[in-house]
Amino acid sequence: MSPHEKNVARDVDTPAIIAAKPDVIAPANTKKVFIKTYGCQMNVYDSERMADVLAPIGYAPVDTPDHADLVILNTCHIREKAAEKVYSELGRIRKHKEQNKPDMKVAVAGCVAQAEGAEIMRRAPVVDMVLGPQTYHKLPEMIAKVHRSSGEVLETEFDTIEKFDQLPKHRSVKGFSAFLTVQEGCDKFCTFCVVPYTRGAEVSRNVQQIVDEARGLAAQGVREITLIGQNVNAYIAEGPDGTQWGLGQLIRHVALIGGIDRIRFTTSHPRDMDDELIRVIGEEPKLMPYLHLPIQSGSNKILRAMNRDHTYDHYKQLIAKIRTARPEIALSGDFIVGFPGETELDFEETMRCVEEIGYASSFSFKYSIRPGTPGASMHRQVDEDVKQDRLVRLQELLYTQQEAHNKSLIGKTLSVLVEGAGRKGGQLFGRSPYLTGTHFDGPENLIGQIVDVTITEAGRNSLVGVLAR
Repeated sequence: MSPHEKNVARDVDTPAIIAAKPDVIAPANTKKVFIKTYGCQMNVYDSERMADVLAPIGYAPVDTPDHADLVILNTCHIREKAAEKVYSELGRIRKHKEQNKPDMKVAVAGCVAQAEGAEIMRRAPVVDMVLGPQTYHKLPEMIAKVHRSSGEVLETEFDTIEKFDQLPKHRSVKGFSAFLTVQEGCDKFCTFCVVPYTRGAEVSRNVQQIVDEARGLAAQGVREITLIGQNVNAYIAEGPDGTQWGLGQLIRHVALIGGIDRIRFTTSHPRDMDDELIRVIGEEPKLMPYLHLPIQSGSNKILRAMNRDHTYDHYKQLIAKIRTARPEIALSGDFIVGFPGETELDFEETMRCVEEIGYASSFSFKYSIRPGTPGASMHRQVDEDVKQDRLVRLQELLYTQQEAHNKSLIGKTLSVLVEGAGRKGGQLFGRSPYLTGTHFDGPENLIGQIVDVTITEAGRNSLVGVLAR
């Protein structure tokens, strides 16, 4: 994964590869591990930590499975037919193993592993290990068991605290931005979502662990940290002063770390957006003016059916308070169309929500049945063609807003974290405070710096500018 891809909200349908580090020359006897990551930023973070766990026992990341000694598929269960995509990939790996690399070991990790571990071992004999999201710190032990015997290894029990305690203190990162997990799991039980069943209950990391990891990242040249969690603003843990700290207090503390100049957090839930966090959004200059706060639907009826436990009016009031605290903030949201029972009127209420709130970026999807969730057994499932029509109409509005927000930045001077070279000669690429990809001409010695760029052009997905004088 290139540096400028690491801090971007990813389409969960597009797998990421934990890439080899070209500046590190591995010993000739080093084993090779290929890690393919499906899903969200949490999975990307988990894959990076798996690479860290494996490094002390001699495994170096490679970009393809061709000569890998170990292949890990870090899976996501959030999309329809997620498991079938895993089985298809395992079929390709099986053929490669049989034809080219018979001693290669195969592991399936992540949320599909947690939800369907026993079934994976039954359907795909090529798999040597199955491990859930809370157990990848046990990878060295599991690999040792596999090499000692031909028995199956299945480890999918929840134990988040143990995972955090056992992770290596040092992270190997490349680039100037990095994810840092502060919270895992979910207690919300939205009726469309599998996360509570695959990631477990909400658990927050120890403050000192987070600070130590952030300092280690800063020591490696990281300038921007994104604090991540399934419900990141549900973070609560005992602080150094003995009181319970929420995400707002944690952000203030992380902001004191030298070398960390920019902070973001994702993904938030409206139920956990408290007044202290809103104050921090308005007061902490290192916190970027960009907030991802999913609503999913503008219809109160559908929100109740989804078990979101908030109304559109509550959401709208939150947004008003946040914009009062930080007027320049840009909003991002998630939307699901075609949830069971959604009528045309319900959908129009979602369109009204988008028009009233206004979004700088967004993620929108057709509802897809997740086996084992309450939504899967609900009556009045919406026809596929109706869902598709609604998605097209919604995305047209959202994309119009996204482009309008970007064009509103023309003429403004923004701070840009320079992450690497652009596509054209002499061009650099970086991220604006709004997470927008920004291209401008400049010398390579600016890579890794935060510079002022005056925006001259804007499209739907990126900005173009010139170095401010």
